[in-house]
Amino acid sequence: MCGVTGFLDRRAGLRTDTMAEVIGRMTDTLSHRGPDDDGTWLDAESGVAFGHRRLAVIDLSAAGCQPMASHGGRYVLTYNGEIYNSAAIGAELAAAGHRFRGHSDTEVLVTAIEQWGLHAALSRLNGMFAFALWDRQQRRLQLARDRLGEKPLYYGWAGDTFLFGSELKALRAHPDFAADIDRGALALYFRHNCVPAPHSIYAGFSKLLPGTVLTVSPAGDSHQGPPEAYWSARDAAETGMADPLTGSATELTDELESLLGDAVSLRMNADVPLGAFLSGGIDSSTVVALMQARSTRRVKTFTIGFDDIGYDESRSAAAVARHLGTDHVEMIVSPGEAMEVIPRLPSLYDEPFADSSQIPTFIVSELARRSVTVSLSGDGGDELFAGYNRYSWCPPIWQRIGWVPSGVRRGAGALLGGLSAETWDAVFRRVGPALPSRLRVRNPGMKIQKISGILPASGLEDMYLRLASHWQDPTALVRGAREAASVVTEPKGWPRLDDPVARMMYLDLMTYLPDDILVKVDRASMGVSLEARVPMLDHRLVEFAWRVPLTMKLRDGQGKWLLRQVLHRHVPRELIERPKMGFGLPVGEWLRGPLRHWAETLLDASRLEAEGFLDATSVRTIWDSHLSGRRNMQDRLWDVLMFQSWMEETARSPIAGGAA
Repeated sequence: MCGVTGFLDRRAGLRTDTMAEVIGRMTDTLSHRGPDDDGTWLDAESGVAFGHRRLAVIDLSAAGCQPMASHGGRYVLTYNGEIYNSAAIGAELAAAGHRFRGHSDTEVLVTAIEQWGLHAALSRLNGMFAFALWDRQQRRLQLARDRLGEKPLYYGWAGDTFLFGSELKALRAHPDFAADIDRGALALYFRHNCVPAPHSIYAGFSKLLPGTVLTVSPAGDSHQGPPEAYWSARDAAETGMADPLTGSATELTDELESLLGDAVSLRMNADVPLGAFLSGGIDSSTVVALMQARSTRRVKTFTIGFDDIGYDESRSAAAVARHLGTDHVEMIVSPGEAMEVIPRLPSLYDEPFADSSQIPTFIVSELARRSVTVSLSGDGGDELFAGYNRYSWCPPIWQRIGWVPSGVRRGAGALLGGLSAETWDAVFRRVGPALPSRLRVRNPGMKIQKISGILPASGLEDMYLRLASHWQDPTALVRGAREAASVVTEPKGWPRLDDPVARMMYLDLMTYLPDDILVKVDRASMGVSLEARVPMLDHRLVEFAWRVPLTMKLRDGQGKWLLRQVLHRHVPRELIERPKMGFGLPVGEWLRGPLRHWAETLLDASRLEAEGFLDATSVRTIWDSHLSGRRNMQDRLWDVLMFQSWMEETARSPIAGGAA
């Protein structure tokens, strides 16, 4: 796991010392992603410069240092990630006559490209990666990103110079970078609490889409063509659902356990200490169970907890760890310790990002890094096996209310939303013991407020968009904005899937997973130089999951049915069968209490007016509503606060190219 950056300057006559100074500065911004080594490579005649920061995980020797040239000298590679099947690919290459200096996956990757070409090599890879490749023979630069978007890669043109990097701070370090905020992308941020690919917060700069290759040539009139897909989640969804698996529940459970077990085994290969995050939920517990079953040692597991029982999963995680016999490390985090992370968030995420679970994700990463360099994560199970509540809620809710006139539904939504989440929580605490078990949910007030927001929906797709949106009309908030297009708002690009739940799962796989979940995990873990690996996103497992009939995923209103069957073979049901809990924090309470002064400073009306991005009246209205206790507006306020904090950070710490 590493950090990569570089540029291709189309201007002739560049000085080698100038290029070296610039690429050195760009590379230094990524030191947190790779504390073990740094390297640069230049071709002044072609105007190409590569930078690399190394976190040594496989082959700790100098034989794994980058940027790395292929044995024949045609290709130069700067690469971030892990190729989990590199041993098998390396054996195939050795049989073809190649000899290796070491055993790093970097050397295997660049040799595979030299042997088979880029696209043929990509089709063989099982891994997470983002890399840049310079072809000396064809004089072209190519960028590639893994199939599901685990590893980030930004790119764009600054005049005649093409820039790329693992994080935007590396691009900002180039003297030609112009930090102009894209208001259309900013509107998308306020809808989704993150900036979805291919957009970035800066005009003219993009994120490379998962599963694609971008080719750039220093010659010719056009800068570049569009990214070219080498793997398609849409094709996987359409092909899988057109050819569903027909085995029995036991047979499919066997197949899933075998496939997921192999994905876990591949991700346990490391020359450094390795462990896993364990929340006690279905996904992380399954990953840890399969790890422990394949390990001769006690697997190191890590969890954090909170004093507030509504947000604490540590006891469940500890129970699972005891049953599996892992070497478990637990940390109970105080509100003060959690809030100490907040000033670090703008620099850590480097782009406006407002999933408040970013805080506990960073803390558990920091905890794990004290003992290990690699940690496995359970992310991806919800998108592949129908784990989110909306998959089980939306279709039956729409079936029951779709016939009701929209005006009546709007009124009912206003009625439900009229009470604060805290009031609803108090009601449920009083009547909870008398409710059937299926109606006993965690954080009921927050869920009721979500339901109040979807009641006016015009259909299932609109219901999904409302659930996926923090701000229903972000252009009313962002001054002068026209909301940029996204996967969610462009149904012409959706796969041909008849089932509405399948469509929701696809949209989450394409947007929420790579743009929120995986960004959160990457920045939090790499912020402490920890490599996070995600077995559920093995592309073989993704393709398998789309072939699993929906009835094997969602059954009796409960998601992840088939995945649960695998887990039940290793962990008793009573230890893990509990209401789903997000990895959240009581941000709303903090904003009314210890964070109030901090928030008030960032939300000052005169400041908002002077900056010119957000409508001050809209912001102050929700702030006043939140402070009054009438509504819990924490999600929308956190969006604004994270943007304001990011603006403040970039203004305070400008890099060479300027600041927003």
